[in-house]
Amino acid sequence: MNESLGKLIDISKKDSKKIIGLMSGTSLDGLDIALCEVTGNGLNTSIALLKFETISYSNDFKDEIRSVFSKQNIELEKLCLLNEWIGSTHAEMINQSLRNWNISNDEIDLIASHGQTIYHAPKSLHQNNKFGNGTLQIGDGDHIAVNTGIITISDFRQKHIAAGGEGAPLAAYGDYLLFSSKEKNRILLNIGGISNITFIPADAAFEKVICTDVGPGNTLMDAWVSRNYTGIHYDKDALIAKQGKPNYTLLNTLQTHPFYKIDLPKSTGPELFNLAYVEEALIKSNTKDISNEDILATLNILTANTIFDVIENLISGMPNSELYISGGGIHNPLLMEYIRNQFDGILVSTTDALNINPDAKEAILFALLANELISGNNNFGKGSKTMPAVGMGKICLPC
Repeated sequence: MNESLGKLIDISKKDSKKIIGLMSGTSLDGLDIALCEVTGNGLNTSIALLKFETISYSNDFKDEIRSVFSKQNIELEKLCLLNEWIGSTHAEMINQSLRNWNISNDEIDLIASHGQTIYHAPKSLHQNNKFGNGTLQIGDGDHIAVNTGIITISDFRQKHIAAGGEGAPLAAYGDYLLFSSKEKNRILLNIGGISNITFIPADAAFEKVICTDVGPGNTLMDAWVSRNYTGIHYDKDALIAKQGKPNYTLLNTLQTHPFYKIDLPKSTGPELFNLAYVEEALIKSNTKDISNEDILATLNILTANTIFDVIENLISGMPNSELYISGGGIHNPLLMEYIRNQFDGILVSTTDALNINPDAKEAILFALLANELISGNNNFGKGSKTMPAVGMGKICLPC
């Protein structure tokens, strides 16, 4: 038997595993590295975050990814080269973090790598009846496994699509295991480049869970800042947006996009929510001459409104509802103020209140998916058409 296969079998039998979860989102801030101790599986899962850091990407790294990110026409050679290069670079970052933490690679059971999304193409977006849903993440898992010596689980989204889903969002699987409540209706909101929610009704079976993208998170604001302000890529502490005033003519035009009318669940990405979307709305609303500050203030409210509209429809008439927020958006005080003001009468907090670091949550969730693939036994019941009950991830061996 292959030595790594034997090791994998031994790992699958362990009650407690040390798993590194990796997340690199569409904001391209850097690589989130979460070292977790995962005990049990299914609804008996418990998790402890042992170490966490985000290693920032260099400008060169960001530029290389942007050369293929969310573009319909790219250089095929560049795509091939980046697949290996990102995987190898992520491996170097993992090795460096373990050295900094004085932890041996041999102490780690598994790595769970989300990869770098470069294009997301649900059928609702591409509208080509010849093809189904599609998504592509690069950053090859074999290069991570070989360069770290650690068994790596990668490419999670393909199984979801193969089983009938859209490949995104996947947060529901981990959210259900960690945050289900017998008494409370819980909404887990993650504000990354795109905003997504998991709605877990009180005492619900997995097939009743709703997980969906809702619209733009930080992506429009970040893109506008990157293009219009030299040397900065996001509006730190909303200092620019706070100098502006929302333009409601522009806001109303932005909110007429057909995506918002698509039934839940649905998925999207910067392929749709990008500067072309903003520029088209500026022209249609005859607001091209408003200030950058006013545009950023408007984009803040757009993100808050799209979040509120979806959640309000889900929890209408349901008492005992709670909203927990994670992701980079929690560091935007203006956006958080808008969200809190709209949700009157329900608890609004970050996932810190549930003992999960809100910056590390997505990386933690992929560690959980890896644990379920190796140790689980279909802990998601019968699932549903859009949320299939499947183990996700490809197994990459170091030898």
